[in-house]
Amino acid sequence: MTGESVDIPSRVYDEEPGECPGPGLTGTQRLILHCLYFRHHDGHVRQRHLEALLPAAEPWVVPYVIQQAGEYVREIQEAIRRGLPGIAVPHSPRRRLYGAFIVRNAEFFARTERRAVSYWACYHRAEYPVFGASPGGVLMAEFRAAATECAGTAWPRHTPRPVAAALTPPCAAAARPPSPGSRP
Repeated sequence: MTGESVDIPSRVYDEEPGECPGPGLTGTQRLILHCLYFRHHDGHVRQRHLEALLPAAEPWVVPYVIQQAGEYVREIQEAIRRGLPGIAVPHSPRRRLYGAFIVRNAEFFARTERRAVSYWACYHRAEYPVFGASPGGVLMAEFRAAATECAGTAWPRHTPRPVAAALTPPCAAAARPPSPGSRP
């Protein structure tokens, strides 16, 4: 983040607090609670806490959202996309927030992209034959666009080629006959 480290638990197995967790909690304490339970082993619990986190504009919430965007639950990826409409809007505060995090944490984002591709290949390839059309693929492209805007240069891709390029066989260019006047 901003020179600080955040340790994200892989999974939380504690029982979820009741509907109104700790009426005496501050807004920041509630966000921390939502971040922790966003890593719960039950996907329904994760989704409830995700929906409470997405409106937050705190920089330390961003890694929790990005990490979950790279995991296997398609419904959570779709919820993230719906909950972050500003991520696709050039120069929006949300896009700047996520882009700045990715630029400062390039290795984390690269690992997240590779994880998204791996989960897509295992669980969602039949439904989405092209990675870029999958919910995870769309999110990774939007996050990469945010990083590109923030960095002022194209952000490295750790995912398969975009949809149009994926539909062109890699050997097609090599198989084309030379154009007239070109040398072999």
